[in-house]
Amino acid sequence: IAVELGAAGATVYVTGRSTRARRSEYDRPETIEGTADLVTAAGGHGIAVPTDHLDPDRVRALVDRIDDEQGRLDVLVNDIWGGELLFAWDTPVWEHDLDKGLRLLRLAVETHAITLHHALPLLLRRPGGLVVEMTDGTAEYNRDTYRNSFFYDLAKSSVLRMGFSLGHELGPRGATAVALTPGWLRSEMMLETFGVTEDTWRDALEQVPHFCISETPHYVGRAVTALAADPDVARWNGESLSSGGLAQVYGFTDLDGSRPDAWRYIVEVQDANKPADATGYR
Repeated sequence: IAVELGAAGATVYVTGRSTRARRSEYDRPETIEGTADLVTAAGGHGIAVPTDHLDPDRVRALVDRIDDEQGRLDVLVNDIWGGELLFAWDTPVWEHDLDKGLRLLRLAVETHAITLHHALPLLLRRPGGLVVEMTDGTAEYNRDTYRNSFFYDLAKSSVLRMGFSLGHELGPRGATAVALTPGWLRSEMMLETFGVTEDTWRDALEQVPHFCISETPHYVGRAVTALAADPDVARWNGESLSSGGLAQVYGFTDLDGSRPDAWRYIVEVQDANKPADATGYR
């Protein structure tokens, strides 16, 4: 998302706890500095600011810095998670590690609330601001589908509800809020899990056939960029959106020129127990 905003010429403040000096407990090699460099290389201006979004003072300082340096905040992408190592698949709440479950909720929900509390006054200073709450799953899909575990399900549904609630609070004040989900994302972690790279991702289809509907992170990044550039973005206020759904409206594609519609595929093919076949879905 940051890189695609950079490609559109944006100044992007990249924040988080994964830095070159110190990794978060995720222990991933990707860093905020590396992401900021990619933003600049894409044509924007990337600025890395180490920030623990569970620390209100650090978030307040971040927003103060943006105000001092830019005097405005046009788009807030609230994409804070960090819970992949904290939930256990198909494990009921009474058997789940409680400390890990509560930590997941703090990382996935409390961080969003803290960031919104401090950042929204700056975003509301000028009309037309956009807030994008990043989650996993559409409101319709998550309403009817159990998502992995009590804690994961609660976290992702909470963020969906944030997009809805913010729509009521921001809309009358001249801003727009949405919840947005990618489809089956070919993130660095996902590719490593399947033992493939972005160039060889199709090699994973033998073991995970439905991965055929997957998409790069650039796809949802282009969804955010399309929303940010839309003078009529308020039409989406409070809505639950997906990268595949927005691609049909705005006409953007993934890097390979396709338009994967993952959530329609998941319902109509994967969850319907049909053979994997992305024909007509990308």
